[in-house]
Parts: sequence; C-alpha cells; structure tokens
Amino acid sequence: MTENDQGSVPSRQRKRFPGISSRAYEHPADRSALVALRKLSGFDTAFKALSGLLPERSLRLLYLSDSVRVSDAQFSHLNDMLRDACYILDLEKVPPMYVTQDPKPNAMCIGLDEPIIVVTTGLVELLDEEEMRAVVGHEVGHALSGHAVYRTVLLFLTNLALKIAWIPLGTVAITAIVTALREWFRKSELSADRAGLLVGQDVRASMRGLMKIAGGNHLHEMNVDAFLAQADEYEKSGDLRDSVLKILNVLPRSHPFTTVRASELKKWSESRDFQRIMDGHYPKRSEDKDTSVTDSFRESANHYADTVRTSKDPLMKLVGDIAGGAGDLAGDLGGRLRNRFGGGPGQKADGGPAQDGRGTGGEAGNGTTGDGAGNGQSEG
Repeated sequence: MTENDQGSVPSRQRKRFPGISSRAYEHPADRSALVALRKLSGFDTAFKALSGLLPERSLRLLYLSDSVRVSDAQFSHLNDMLRDACYILDLEKVPPMYVTQDPKPNAMCIGLDEPIIVVTTGLVELLDEEEMRAVVGHEVGHALSGHAVYRTVLLFLTNLALKIAWIPLGTVAITAIVTALREWFRKSELSADRAGLLVGQDVRASMRGLMKIAGGNHLHEMNVDAFLAQADEYEKSGDLRDSVLKILNVLPRSHPFTTVRASELKKWSESRDFQRIMDGHYPKRSEDKDTSVTDSFRESANHYADTVRTSKDPLMKLVGDIAGGAGDLAGDLGGRLRNRFGGGPGQKADGGPAQDGRGTGGEAGNGTTGDGAGNGQSEG
C-alpha cells in the first residue's frame, strides 16, 4: 500500500498481520479446495482471459453508473474502514467499493479480473461503526482468499454444465455439483467471518452484526448470549426428522444460518489458532506455494470427522454411534479370526470349550483392537 493509503488512523489501535496468508483464517473445508485450485498452474489466469464471456465488465459499468463509489469524497468513513482493513490484512491493492441502493442488508465481493466490494444501503444504515468494520473485513477476506476469482469461475462452470443437462443423468450430476459448490460457499463465508474478526478485533461487534442481520435494528430488544443460545438449541433439539429438515433447509443456501455463523465464530475466537494469530504466529503468503494439497485435504477430512463426533445433532450422533459401533464390531471379528486361524490364545485352550477361546478373542477385540479400529473408523 502507498503512504497515502495508510493515512487513515483507526478509531483504536489494532494489531496488523504483515504477509499473512489467507490459510491462517480459512475454514479447513474451504482451505483444502483453495489450496488444490491454487496448485493448478494457470487455472485462474486462463479463466481471467475468458472474462469477456462473463458479465464482469457489465457489472463494473453498472455499479459505476448506478451506485456510489466509496472514496475520500463519498462515504469517507467506509473508505477509512476499507483502507484500514487492507492495511491490517496486508492486502496491497485496495479493491473498489460501492454503495448501492437496496433496503435488504447485504454485502458481496465479486469480479474475476479484479475484485470489487459492494454493500447495500440497508446494511450501512443497520450497522454501527465497529459492526460495519467487521463486515468490511469480511469482504476483504474474500478478496485476499481469492474467493471472488474461484467463485466466479465455478459459477461459470456450473452455468456451462447446466446447458448440457439434457445428457442422460445430467440433472443428477448437475445437482451434485451445485450441492458441492454451495457447501464450499457456506464454508468460505465462515472463513470470511474469521477475517472480519481479525480486522475488527472485537468479537462482540461481530456477534452484534450477525444478530442485527437476523433480527433488524432493535439492539435494545436483543441479547448476544441469548442469540448464541439459539444456535445451541438449533443444533441439539428435535429428533431425526428435524435433522433431515435442517439438511433440506440449508441445501439451497449459499450462506450458513446467522445463528450458526455466530456460534462458529465464537468457537474460533476462543481457539488456540486464533490466539496464535493474534500473538503474531501465522502462515505467511510467501509459503503458500509449498503448501501440501494432501495435508489440506486431511485437515478437512479430520474436521468433518470431528464435527460428527462432537455434534449434538441427533442424526450426527447416530452417524457417530454407527461408525464407532462398526469399528468395534470390526475389531471384535478381527480378534476372533486371528485367534481361530492365527494361533491366538483361543487356540491354545487345553481342551476347554470353544466358547472360552471365543470369549478371550472377543475381549481382545473389544479391548485394544476394537477401540483402535473404532477410532480409526471415526477419524477416517
């Protein structure tokens, strides 16, 4: 950034993260997809060259002609927040930002060649300074991660695939692609929420902003702790029917539900990963090229496995119990087979009944072997 870009002074001192890699705050599922795409040399460059096929130029002209561009002369307080956010996350080029007339509170980072940030008047009027700072940081996080590029590319691929949906089973394949993309989109929003917290460095302001998006500008009627309690109730309440309804409700969405976002962000703010970043220990952009795709996918798989193990949702608990039970059963059967055919303790029982040998093998299976198999099954 230039000296002028850094001229604005935030309302309070905030920590800065020179050279920070977006991997520092990305959700594991989001990170694994991005690391894989970044390893495809020339992938985004090729699609940037095809930007003429996308409505990007039209969008830029539309916002330039029919919205207000943030600058020192227009929405200067937003301009200060934007430059401050780019300074904190060390994003060298400050993306253009526009305010567009729309009563619905919303913000987005779009564009294939160069990202632009758009916020609606509904959002600007809804949030206070600290809440808005977290939102601006959220969108700058999208820009730093490259979500604007990859989202645009993947949406383009999805639209292209829709045109060939007449192929047999094409609808099924397209549905699977769209479902997978939306799952990534939802995880990328959690990543950007974390970036917003790194910029604002006020977890209560981030919580309030999400709460206002859900319930409007009635802060005196709302409570952050009660709002977070809703997320806990949402996760653990109901039976298997409710679990299925939760899945059906979230499938068509590009964003997680606001209570879930607030809960996830609070958990991350209390994690060791967040504290390490705040202490100045984080992955650097200069190391991105050396990142292992395999390790990133392993972290993502471990995250989902851990989610199943720790979830309070009835369906997830059932899945975890089935996985654990299958592991115990596999260990039990393995122990019995080894004892019967491999000269195990059950074979050496001196003329005793067969059930004694099977009992010994069963105990071995339910003990060390069974637990090991069970844990391996769950973690995989």
